[in-house]
Amino acid sequence: MAEITAALVKELREKTGAGMMDCKKALTESAGVLDDAVDWLRKKGLSAAAKKSGRVAAEGLVAVASAPNKAAVVEVNAETDFVARNEAFQTFVETVAKIALDVGDDIETIKAAPFPGTGRSVADELTHMIATIGENMNLRRAKVLTVKQGVVATYMHNALRPGVGKIGVLAAVEGPGELATLETLGRQVGMHIAAARPEALDIDVVDPAALERERAVLMEQARASGKPEAIIEKMVDGRIKKYYEEVVLLEQIWVHDGESRVRAVVKKAGVTLAGFVRFQLGEGIEKPKEDFAAEVAATAGA
Repeated sequence: MAEITAALVKELREKTGAGMMDCKKALTESAGVLDDAVDWLRKKGLSAAAKKSGRVAAEGLVAVASAPNKAAVVEVNAETDFVARNEAFQTFVETVAKIALDVGDDIETIKAAPFPGTGRSVADELTHMIATIGENMNLRRAKVLTVKQGVVATYMHNALRPGVGKIGVLAAVEGPGELATLETLGRQVGMHIAAARPEALDIDVVDPAALERERAVLMEQARASGKPEAIIEKMVDGRIKKYYEEVVLLEQIWVHDGESRVRAVVKKAGVTLAGFVRFQLGEGIEKPKEDFAAEVAATAGA
């Protein structure tokens, strides 16, 4: 029996795209013979995962998990919404959120973490699911927020099961008070964030590039009016203020009463919003144009 070295495992992974633990097992079962190990993986359906890696995965699920003073949100993508209704996939995403809560939000660290009850890493478990379910999947992103005092509340819009759905929000509420009260406020803030889609917490942290683009567009629009430059500057300043009210969380109108600013609601509660995260499934992923012939061909070759 040939020695099963790290280099041999790596070579098998590169040939098949299968997970590390599956490659080790294949080599063990095949007495270290590479070609036999490839056949073993093919029979198990594990090498098929590599063929699916180029497919666009824009569906899937978002999941949240929480613990005292912190919470995590993750997004795991699949090719079709059908997979999102798969209980095994839901459990996988839910578990990954809990793992992120423990190890942090670095994707490679999460992938290397052990997946409970399998003897595999998160990355290898994902490869195993790709082979089992037959779709490309991807652990796309994760974020963990923490507070020293207070809560990081979670909110899941249109949840398929508790903490798992399509839009997940974390809201870090920092300050003294009853945890239940802070949790309630945090959940209300989370609902607001899900609906209002803020891009920044405060004016000071608005993306400078986005602000510059907005100002340039507004200047062009204002100049079309033919008014003097001094008037144009005032017009643009007023419109920038309106822009802040649209994209800055603390400047937005509180969706729960339609009148108050979020800033005023938080101040009245005697707490601080330390941060937020909003993950909407598939946002920013470019979906290809539907090509039925290509889809049939891809399915036939899977």
